[in-house]
Amino acid sequence: MGNLLTPALSSTSVWRRGRTTGWFSFMSEPQAPVFLALLMFSAAAARGADGGAGGDAAAAGTTPPMAAVLPAAEWRKVENGVDRALAWLAARQAADGSFPTLPQGQPAVTSLAIMAFLSRGHQPGAGPYGQQINRAIDYVIACQMPDGLFSYQTPAPVYQMRRASHTASYNHGISGLMLAEVYGQVAGARAKAVRQAIEKALQFTRELQIRPKTAEDRGGWRYLRVNGSPDSDLSVTAWQLMFLRSARNSEFNVPQQYVEEAMAFVRRCWDERAGGFRYAAAGMGEDGIGRGVTAAGSVSLAMAGQHQTKMAQAAGDWLLAHPFRRYGEYLGGHEKFIYSTLYWSQAAAQLGGRYWQQMYPPMVDLILKAQTPDGSWRSEANLAEFGDELTTAMAVLSLTPPYQLLPVYQR
Repeated sequence: MGNLLTPALSSTSVWRRGRTTGWFSFMSEPQAPVFLALLMFSAAAARGADGGAGGDAAAAGTTPPMAAVLPAAEWRKVENGVDRALAWLAARQAADGSFPTLPQGQPAVTSLAIMAFLSRGHQPGAGPYGQQINRAIDYVIACQMPDGLFSYQTPAPVYQMRRASHTASYNHGISGLMLAEVYGQVAGARAKAVRQAIEKALQFTRELQIRPKTAEDRGGWRYLRVNGSPDSDLSVTAWQLMFLRSARNSEFNVPQQYVEEAMAFVRRCWDERAGGFRYAAAGMGEDGIGRGVTAAGSVSLAMAGQHQTKMAQAAGDWLLAHPFRRYGEYLGGHEKFIYSTLYWSQAAAQLGGRYWQQMYPPMVDLILKAQTPDGSWRSEANLAEFGDELTTAMAVLSLTPPYQLLPVYQR
């Protein structure tokens, strides 16, 4: 699958970092996707001129700079593994555009699959997977409810474990993130539909953020239906922050207040004594600290431009001290291996330097060795019900940060 289109049109939204807050500032109104595409082309060309990693490397078959932490032969294994995984995913797509999972896993699993394709430089409507990506985008939009929530399954009025009342917050944040990432790559009626879906989703995200909570939980997100205490956790909050960041990158109106309130919650999850992030601000102690949540906390800091703070670097040090030793290994009460590797990889990319050099290569080795002959990855036990499509999409997203093709994760 090396015949990718020029990724300048798929690699970034044009952005400029705010000088005082570290968040990103834009024109107040979303611009037409064609205008964004032209700007993105210029930005990508500028990055290529100064040696930044980006999609041009994917298109030309050259090695992106961040991949230099691997020997050339190992990087070729990464590219081959990713391309085999995407071919497997493409063959699994249903007629309605979705990628298979339980009803309560939609449209998040489909959105993660789309992001996996985007992360390798594939675009909606163009190239070998273009029409499949378009159908998947349309499916995600069709899952949006009148109130703005992304959920295929109607949530029950009370919390039910691993049903939509539990999973809908994940579906919402992940799907909103994907649409904001793809917004500048679509045109015409589809672009209008994406824009309207994002605007409704942002409103729902804010309503969920400001519902009555304890002081410790304020500013964060958790499940759609309250399940006792806590009512905010770092896992759900990280996805919502990524959605907000990506939407603002794409020039949607995301008030700074939303971000500041969320970041206050993220900082309350920091455990100074342990040097890592807890799953929630309220209680749980060290049992709530793991690779996944600590890496999610580090990525959350990066979403607000705080990836070089002492807290972010301390989190990176904690991650370095707790490496993955085998595929599927758990650490902490809220750990899921492939979920953790996705955050681990993005956290390492944001921190850069020795963190990237020491965290990315061993993780790559573990993931590639676990890939099956058909190109997929088998689900771990506590994610098995959601299918190998989820695990495979997350594995791809764990491997592809060197391309720097998803704007939200660009350094």
